[in-house]
Amino acid sequence: MILNKALVLGAFALTALMSLCGGEDIEADHVASFGVNMYQSYGPSGQFTFEFDGDEQLYVDLEKKQTVWRLPLFTEFTSFDPQGGLRNIATAKHNLGILIKRSNSTPATNKVPEVTVFPKSPVMVGQPNTLICVVDNIFPPVINITWLTNGHPVTEGISETSFLSKNDHSFLKIAYLTFLPSADDFYDCKVEHWGLDEPLLKHWEPEIPAPMSELTETVVCALGLTVGLVGIVVGTVFIIRGLRSGGASRNLGPL
Repeated sequence: MILNKALVLGAFALTALMSLCGGEDIEADHVASFGVNMYQSYGPSGQFTFEFDGDEQLYVDLEKKQTVWRLPLFTEFTSFDPQGGLRNIATAKHNLGILIKRSNSTPATNKVPEVTVFPKSPVMVGQPNTLICVVDNIFPPVINITWLTNGHPVTEGISETSFLSKNDHSFLKIAYLTFLPSADDFYDCKVEHWGLDEPLLKHWEPEIPAPMSELTETVVCALGLTVGLVGIVVGTVFIIRGLRSGGASRNLGPL
């Protein structure tokens, strides 16, 4: 994907801090952001989400005009009318047009994204796992994240979140890749963004310990057996000495 400069950004958020209020400083146990929406001229494209403690609860699919829950379980006890999100996006689009004119079409300042890749759980050969690519410090929120296995693009077993908002007005995005660990495979999370001079490849490969040879196993077993026998001998010597010392004390009798 070739990324070109664009004018960004219209965003409105209603944030609820779920904590007891008191004193000058407020510490929130949980933070929920309801109706985080933004619209940008690149594409053009927009986004409407609900977030809780930095995780995405839902987003409105602008093409299908429907609500998509991050966890389908949520649909069993709540719902959200996507029309509300679509109206907010339309408002953001209108306001963005006004801001562009007032700013004399000043382009947004590009930030350099930060990328981290790690597995969801400890890696074991042949055990299904998930690679997680966290792209932080995104602005403007136009980015392309792709996965490579052994240098080749991956099109199956991949997914990603919407742009997650941050307090500094930058964004966070998380991409996932399901994979079957193998000692011969390596992976890259490829990130393209205007803040980068060239695509960034974050490399990852499983750290799988090499299996011990038969000779090594034999040596380890022999050492373990030797240590065990030495421990038994030393313990027996101390017991005998203790018994002899106790017997000698009893034989001395009273003065």
